[in-house]
Amino acid sequence: MARRRITPEDGHRALHRVADGSAVRADLATAVRFTLEELAELAPGNSVEVRVPPFGVTQCVEGPRHTRGTPPNVVETDAATWLALIAGTTDWPAAVAAGRVAASGQRADLSAWLPLFGRTA
Repeated sequence: MARRRITPEDGHRALHRVADGSAVRADLATAVRFTLEELAELAPGNSVEVRVPPFGVTQCVEGPRHTRGTPPNVVETDAATWLALIAGTTDWPAAVAAGRVAASGQRADLSAWLPLFGRTA
């Protein structure tokens, strides 16, 4: 289970500010960190490292655990792209094809877990 640092109330408040365009940098950081925590809850594990610099990083997805050095499965993107993926305003294949997401490793496809909120599955 992921260690929580951001309450759901604070996380959703930050996401609403991002969505309505009133977010300041602190809201953006909170929204990214909260959604990374949510992803780690939804897809627990340590085989994929998700990086959204400069705001946060998490490990998720079941599979072989890495302990040192660069992990074999890495996803990296900017905050705006990450939050668009979370909200479903862009999709995984489009973001990867456009070069907005760098995904390396056989487990680095997060499309099964995105969008994070409002999922019907």
